[in-house]
Amino acid sequence: MDSYEYNIEKIRNIGFIAHIDAGKTTTTERVLYYTGKIHRLGNVDEGTTTMDYMIQEKERGITITSAVTTCFWKDFIINIIDTPGHVDFTAEVERSLRVLDGVIVILEGVTGVQPQTETVWRQASKYKVPRIIFVNKMDRIGANFKRVVDSIKEKLNINPLLIQLPVGEEEDFEGIIDLIEMKKYLWEKGGMGEEYTVSDVEIDSFINEYRNQLIERVCESDDILLEKYLDGEKIENEEIKKAIRNGTNRGYFFPLTFGSSLKNKGIQPLLDAIVDYLPSPVDVPPIKGYNPENNSEVFRKPSVDEPLSALIFKVQNDPYIGQLHYIRIYSGKINSGSYVYNSTLKRKERVSRILRLHANKREDIKELKAGELGGIVGLKDSSTGDTICDENNPIVLEQIVFPEPVISIAIEPKSESEQDKLSLALRKFVLEDPTFKLRFDEESGQTIISGMGELHLEIIVDRLTREFGISARVGKPEVNYRETITKEVIEEGKYIKQSGGKGLYGHVVLKIFPVKEEKFIFKNKIKGGAIPDEFIPAVEEGIKSSLETGIVLGYPAINIGVELIDGSYHPVDSSEIAYRIAASKAFKDGAKKANPILLEPVMEVEIITPEEYLGDILQGISLRRGKVNNIELEANLRIVIAHIPLSELFGYATELRSLSQGRASYNMQFSSYEIVPQAVYEKIIKRVRGMDAVF
Repeated sequence: MDSYEYNIEKIRNIGFIAHIDAGKTTTTERVLYYTGKIHRLGNVDEGTTTMDYMIQEKERGITITSAVTTCFWKDFIINIIDTPGHVDFTAEVERSLRVLDGVIVILEGVTGVQPQTETVWRQASKYKVPRIIFVNKMDRIGANFKRVVDSIKEKLNINPLLIQLPVGEEEDFEGIIDLIEMKKYLWEKGGMGEEYTVSDVEIDSFINEYRNQLIERVCESDDILLEKYLDGEKIENEEIKKAIRNGTNRGYFFPLTFGSSLKNKGIQPLLDAIVDYLPSPVDVPPIKGYNPENNSEVFRKPSVDEPLSALIFKVQNDPYIGQLHYIRIYSGKINSGSYVYNSTLKRKERVSRILRLHANKREDIKELKAGELGGIVGLKDSSTGDTICDENNPIVLEQIVFPEPVISIAIEPKSESEQDKLSLALRKFVLEDPTFKLRFDEESGQTIISGMGELHLEIIVDRLTREFGISARVGKPEVNYRETITKEVIEEGKYIKQSGGKGLYGHVVLKIFPVKEEKFIFKNKIKGGAIPDEFIPAVEEGIKSSLETGIVLGYPAINIGVELIDGSYHPVDSSEIAYRIAASKAFKDGAKKANPILLEPVMEVEIITPEEYLGDILQGISLRRGKVNNIELEANLRIVIAHIPLSELFGYATELRSLSQGRASYNMQFSSYEIVPQAVYEKIIKRVRGMDAVF
């Protein structure tokens, strides 16, 4: 693997994010090819891509796990994370965005912004990650750059900065026009993309209009350039690029580029845009955390001279080296063989090896420095989201927040002798994937696994067979319902045991009420020291433990607020456990009186279908308790946006394929929890609690 001289200003930590099948992996493959990282172009359909290295990825033609690689372009170091597009693997996008400095959002030249595009765009906005937009598949029938630009403005609510124009569309797409350098880049049909011609642009009114728009917008963002523009002075191309870079880094500009990755067109100018406009680690603000010893805010500059601070953003079980921890170094450096401090767990760990990553291939290196991504081996207890730092200068970085699972299935091995092996394998998956949950249901005696969708759990079961040799049986998928309340109540809870000697005394009065936005809110409204401050956390813990076990049917309770408004204590017998039990009892009793209801996860579903199947699909949505929000016309296809309860979507992919002779497809993402209709609710009651259950 290439060696290079460390220069933090020449590092770009970037990722590709997009809707499923927009061309992320194909684009990454071209980037690796033109930067000399690989010497043969892979193909998603043939299962030969570098970044999709898992067997399941090659078979299905989708990205499941984010892969990391390092390549070089014009003496710049580009660390790349290729992320999945399917909503079931949204955790991979979330954790990648947390550690990246910039991203390329890939759109299709035909459909433009799609539902999952909006999701990943919101994720990038949450982390304030600078973005370039790459419009891919400009060679496809129906590709239309003006329609894509309108789609961006309408659905992402931004005005993209066109730094390029496409030369031709659909089968006539030949290349791009660089509106800054005013150069035309053309690629021959059927070539591998290494060879292209660059020539001066013959300016016409169409090109001139877009060039002027670019200059005006760039000058508006920079006072010095604006003054030169108004005075009629010439503005140099390097000045324009510098202003675009500054505007992109602060989220003011989103440069727009064009190409066709599969046809090997437009990738080299995209690479130029990455190094020209996306930030280096020194261009982003110092990372913020807190000192665990005194809870004060701490900032670390991106420099090797600062104390070590790094974030573990992924854990992977490797059959040869054990646990591999993917990390981003924000400051300082890590040497192989050294000890580091896990400030999240408050313990030291030894780093035995440091690896530079290239998908599933690795190279041993001696150290990782500020601004770099890499892998470390040897950590025993550290997990995703933990902070690694210098023990004498502790810092805890903000953890990565992952969405809760929405679907569960029961799983068991086909032979009892494999039970321990199954448990061990599933625990390894839990370490790897923060959106995969594992629990043992004591009532049914079943092992329950939960994830983000059918595909997510299907991949888990497939990996059990391929990686661990375990043949597992799975039960029918179960929806992760939620419970909540609809009215306010006040409830008292007591736990008193006094029979000589030190007893137990806990007494609370709670106001329990519904809230809309938050999962759970707790407020201490105690006045006059009726309950000492040291027992307040125990009260909150008692309520939280009751939330997990639900109100009536055992599903987790959400959207509930609790105020501790009164209570009492005993100077000798009061204890944390007594207040925990008293609070739990008060909450459970009060919530049952607060008109509890059941909520179900509702998914936003995008169905892409030819016109002739639209009527049958709309009828099917209605039969599945769905509501159609919008129907769009894109080229010769209809795109239906609907909201459908998750419980109605099991088996929908098979039904849709059968209905449309394999020509329709759908993607979905979690939308919200909504009240379960009475008729459906009664069926759930009968299944969960038996025929005589009363809510």
